[in-house]
Amino acid sequence: MLQPSHQSLQVAAVPGVGASPARAQSSAWGGAPARDRDDDAPWHTEAVCRRDEAGLFFAPSKEPTAARLSREEAAKRVCARCPVMVECREHALLQPEPYGVWGGLTAAERRVVLARRRRRDLELKKTTHATGIAAAG
Repeated sequence: MLQPSHQSLQVAAVPGVGASPARAQSSAWGGAPARDRDDDAPWHTEAVCRRDEAGLFFAPSKEPTAARLSREEAAKRVCARCPVMVECREHALLQPEPYGVWGGLTAAERRVVLARRRRRDLELKKTTHATGIAAAG
């Protein structure tokens, strides 16, 4: 098995190890609410990736671009059938996890989501601030 360059997925995939973030209520794309499960069980206990090679989710050093893209697509296919994909994605966005495929997103894709969230939050603050000034005036 290839050794991942970042150990967080392995830690998150082991029951009782690592932090268990609160269940996410919707996906980064505004998807449906996370499904109900036993609140005492960490989200990662149901992760499909627990049964797959960790090397699929993390790049080996000096991986050629074509191989990386192929590996990432294979990892995303695993994520697509995972019952805790939303929780995994939100964990990776909240940490933020700098490496690997988490919740069906690569590190670069997660950076885009985080940048969009920051812009959205700034716009909401501007709108709220402008509305507050107009109401006070």
